[in-house]
Amino acid sequence: MSNFGFGASDDDPDKKKDPDGSGNPAGFGFGGEGFDPAQLGQMLTQFGQMLSGMGAAGGTGSGPVNYDLAKQLARQQMGDFSPVSAGEREAVTDAAHLAELWLDGATTLPAGATKTVAWTPVDWLDNTIDTWKRLCDPVAEQISGMWTSGLPAEAQQMAGPMMGMLTQMGGMAFGSQLGQALGQLSKEVLTSTDIGLPLGPSGTAALLPSAIASFSEGLEQPDREVLVFLAAREAAHQRLYSHVPWLRQRVLATVEEYARGIRMDFSAIEEAAAGLDPSALTDPSKIEAILQQGAFEPQTTPEQKHALERLETLLALVEGWVETVVAAALGDRLPGAVALGETIR
Repeated sequence: MSNFGFGASDDDPDKKKDPDGSGNPAGFGFGGEGFDPAQLGQMLTQFGQMLSGMGAAGGTGSGPVNYDLAKQLARQQMGDFSPVSAGEREAVTDAAHLAELWLDGATTLPAGATKTVAWTPVDWLDNTIDTWKRLCDPVAEQISGMWTSGLPAEAQQMAGPMMGMLTQMGGMAFGSQLGQALGQLSKEVLTSTDIGLPLGPSGTAALLPSAIASFSEGLEQPDREVLVFLAAREAAHQRLYSHVPWLRQRVLATVEEYARGIRMDFSAIEEAAAGLDPSALTDPSKIEAILQQGAFEPQTTPEQKHALERLETLLALVEGWVETVVAAALGDRLPGAVALGETIR
């Protein structure tokens, strides 16, 4: 659970803090007394000039998150990797077949995957990005909407022509953070359900041979046993998510509920903006220093806390069921099953 980052992790796709400031220009706290329309125009103009060349670098992605940029940065972070060999593909297929056979005797749920495939990190990214969009869009939309609604009416009217650019820059900021997180995660995940969420296409079980080989290093277990064990966990997840039809929707919807609970403390933003020199918007280091004060971070709300508790409970139940079924299926057949279960835990 902590590895996925629904806690305090800086990589959490559901708790974006926008540390580079690209998505925050609408939240510099122009509200209440002392609002100066001329100052707002000057600040937005300088901010636009500073970022004017970034549109081309951000690709053609639109919406609350620039997924073109996210995928580009993720692929850069992956570095070089070998394509899946025919031998690796055959080994994955054989391990999955054996795992499914043994699982048949441990659960009444039938096989949920219609095919088992071997993925590279890029395959993982390409085949899970649609689910990441569903998880990340509500968070980005909520935060972006709060920045806009936080402006007084007069400021919103003046900033109207700039809103398109600000939305694009916010999408780039979220896309940059997401790309870095996915790039790192793609090199670590072992299966398509490694973090408990059903990220891949329905009915497709997937294992990542390169990550599994790295995971196996140092373990006192044969590589073949490690592969079968992980194939059994993947197959068990697929059975559960395929044959408990409400579960996939409920898990993903709970993440969306978490996003809807995000709130910003605009009084803290206004305090941070008091006396702000418009020229600071031309200096990225000064913007970063302002954002590090904490005023722009989403505040924890009761709604978020309750959604997070529900999500943790759901994922714990999923993991508990998978662990129990896999142990029953492999315990007497795979000598290292218990040790591998402890390692995964």
